[in-house]
Amino acid sequence: MIHWIMLRKPGPEQTALEMVTLDELVPADHLLRKIEAAVDFSFIHDRVAGLYCPDNGRPPLDPTLMFKALFIGYLFGVRSERQLVREIEVNVAYRWFLRLKLTDKVFDASTLSQNRRRRFQDESVAQDIFDRIVEQAMARGFVSGKVLYTDSTHLKASANRNRFDKAMVEKSRADYWAALDAAVEEDRAAHGRKPLPEKKRQPPVVETKVSRTDPESGYMVRDGKPKGFFYLDHRTVDGRHGIILDSFATPANVHDSIVYLTRLDRQRERFDLDVRAVGLDAGYATAGIAKGLEDRGLYGVTGYRNPTPPRPGMMRKSAFKYDAEADVYRCPQGQALTYATTDRTGYRHYTSDPDQCRACPLLSSCTGNAKAERAITRHVWQDARDRVDAHRLTTEGRFIYKRRKETVERSFADAKQLFGHRYARFRGLLRVRWQCLLAAAQNMKKIALLTASRAEPRPA
Repeated sequence: MIHWIMLRKPGPEQTALEMVTLDELVPADHLLRKIEAAVDFSFIHDRVAGLYCPDNGRPPLDPTLMFKALFIGYLFGVRSERQLVREIEVNVAYRWFLRLKLTDKVFDASTLSQNRRRRFQDESVAQDIFDRIVEQAMARGFVSGKVLYTDSTHLKASANRNRFDKAMVEKSRADYWAALDAAVEEDRAAHGRKPLPEKKRQPPVVETKVSRTDPESGYMVRDGKPKGFFYLDHRTVDGRHGIILDSFATPANVHDSIVYLTRLDRQRERFDLDVRAVGLDAGYATAGIAKGLEDRGLYGVTGYRNPTPPRPGMMRKSAFKYDAEADVYRCPQGQALTYATTDRTGYRHYTSDPDQCRACPLLSSCTGNAKAERAITRHVWQDARDRVDAHRLTTEGRFIYKRRKETVERSFADAKQLFGHRYARFRGLLRVRWQCLLAAAQNMKKIALLTASRAEPRPA
């Protein structure tokens, strides 16, 4: 026997009155509930109170609400602030997190942009908020501070790569110049050479492309990377749970190693970290970084950096063996290349005897110099570089380097896939630094999930 069921049209339920609370409409396991339970945002109000007039003007948007709204945009990959406001209007979980009632009017998108332009004119507020979130992670035991991992990733600038002008631009200044100057003078004195003439060190000037749309971005040309105008996010994460300890944006034409030591020192001082080791990719495998790590008593592990290949058919520098006791290089035929000078960039120059080279059967594959002279350079800190390079081959070094992909590389992958970190949302270095620092939302999510997992009962 067949029972027929009448098909009914749904009634106008949208206008029905219901007695509910906003709290009932948010799922118990929603991410924002976990963040609200694990992260304290009360410090934001006190941090920015001095930027507001206490007795004049219209009542401002509550700064805690404003920053929490920005964090929502990062947590859920909402790149546009206009779209973020529209999402807050209709999403009850967002309203619950911001403590807005269902009937409350949502602020205008221009309020966010105007506050950023007029009130927060440097990155100090964003940096302080970022640091306080890190301190909360440390207080919960999610940061060890023993092993740190650093790398950089590129963010595509909001600029057309075909709209540019060419200009002469100074390259970035290395953060160990003063130490290098002292090392050069010491090395020249040890070799019986006179001090170099007094000259203020100036960064080299090169011709490069400058974007007409966002002149503060940098034109990036790297092997295996896209060409165009980008920014770099230089990020350091802790080895225990991958909590981000530092995020610092630069134009993409700034080399990874330029700002590394300064940012490392900042983290150690700001968070009082007892750092024992660092894991870095091949971009940081320089003599300056190696010397800086040794001076700080840190066990550095860096990736292998393939040396620049010579012209086809010519011998590599590795064919010449350095004799540390005699301070000479020896060629495959046994001739000693002796010390000539130490230049201002920190390189010693070792040269061969042209009279011996002219009779050498390997001359054509050794040098094309008109004087029949071969020159080899060696950095004054090359010994430190060799020692740090050797760490990569130890059992401990292999373990540390292997964890890079589980820590900093994983952090960047999550940022790009889930937090919209592939693109610069704004134009100008200051605004991009804000974007990178507000990636503290990534730390908030990790703190919330780790805290929730601790609270969950474990199976017997």
